Amino acid sequence: MIQTLIGKIINNIWPMLVVFIVAISLIRFFYLRNHRERFCLHKELSYLFAIIYIWLLFEILTMTELNSSGGINLVPFSEIMRYEFGTQMFNYSVIGNILIFIPFGFLIGEYVNPKNLWPVLITTILTSLTIEFVQLQIGRSFDIDDVILNALGGLIGYLLCIGLSAISRRLPDFMRSDAFYNILWVVVIILAGIYLLGLWGVIFR
Repeated sequence: MIQTLIGKIINNIWPMLVVFIVAISLIRFFYLRNHRERFCLHKELSYLFAIIYIWLLFEILTMTELNSSGGINLVPFSEIMRYEFGTQMFNYSVIGNILIFIPFGFLIGEYVNPKNLWPVLITTILTSLTIEFVQLQIGRSFDIDDVILNALGGLIGYLLCIGLSAISRRLPDFMRSDAFYNILWVVVIILAGIYLLGLWGVIFR
């Protein structure tokens, strides 16, 4: 279900996404050139990924097709307890709401580098509340459980960022070099491209 949703979103927005990536890349290229800053592939790709992720996040969470019933739930855990563990709805509504905010928490940890959890929790909760409010205005529902699950996902992402940073400091020097990270990013992009092309082909063939 989640894979189908991702495939449909990509199918709908890929023309605009291509134009967006080209425009942002060109602007960044000339910024680096005019300011005589050094180009580093993995850093530029991480910046671009962060922008695209935020865009896709709001694209997914504000789709009116997902739910047209509306309504407001302000009772914590009431909706979560409705779904039986392991079912499709549990995976979509519970696991999905956690997973989709893990990169958000990771990005906060990577770029803000907060000294404690409060900036992560405040940013994630306020962002999630904004999404829920917007959803309510476009015919979807406001669910406090989604905010809780999104906050949990953001927290996991932040802890993941801390853990990976601690591991990276213990790696050999060559595995912490820009060249190694550049290669790693290229591999990740190739694998992601293969996956998305395959997903697109399965859903829309």
